[in-house]
Amino acid sequence: MYMGKVVGSIEASQKDDSLVGRKLMIVQQVNSDGASIRYEEVAADTVGAGVGEYVLLVKGAGARKTQKEANRRDVVDCAIVGIIDRFNK
Repeated sequence: MYMGKVVGSIEASQKDDSLVGRKLMIVQQVNSDGASIRYEEVAADTVGAGVGEYVLLVKGAGARKTQKEANRRDVVDCAIVGIIDRFNK
């Protein structure tokens, strides 16, 4: 799992069928201090996150398993699976 901050969203009128009805957010990976690391990427939102919120991300097979339908083809490679309330250090 990774931590990130939602910095925006995207709209795509033409996309793979497995993305229809899914909210696509731009996320910036962050460390536990909330500082940006690495790069921005697009993630499918499964929890209703909003711009400015810190989130938990999963990638690869974990991201594809966020769909309720088990045997469905899915092109998602990054998904938001949680909203971070606070960082405790």
